[in-house]
Amino acid sequence: MLTVYGIMSCDTCRTARKYLAEHDIEFRFHDIREDGLTLEMLERWSTGLDWQKLLNRRSLTWRKIPEVDRNDMDKERAFELIIDRPTLLKRPVLESDSFLAVGFSEKRFAEYWSENSS
Repeated sequence: MLTVYGIMSCDTCRTARKYLAEHDIEFRFHDIREDGLTLEMLERWSTGLDWQKLLNRRSLTWRKIPEVDRNDMDKERAFELIIDRPTLLKRPVLESDSFLAVGFSEKRFAEYWSENSS
């Protein structure tokens, strides 16, 4: 089963959920604010993705972090910040046994599900 990790109020998460529902793709939504976000989740995702892709450097939350704290960011520090401030996670994260993606791309999703729907 596909799990969509995000925040209910996030526009990109809403777009992804709408796309999945319209294409009859079964999924479970995990609200990282309500249902939690753990270091284990971040570590698991970073085995399939570069950890830097998980950090949303375009967010308002990122811009509020003092520049001195943003410099020389490493994985450990980034994950601490994401756990402390979940809006620093680039959203949505979509995960299943055979798929892992960060952010929404209708083209990428369409290609993946057309190749894997049999």
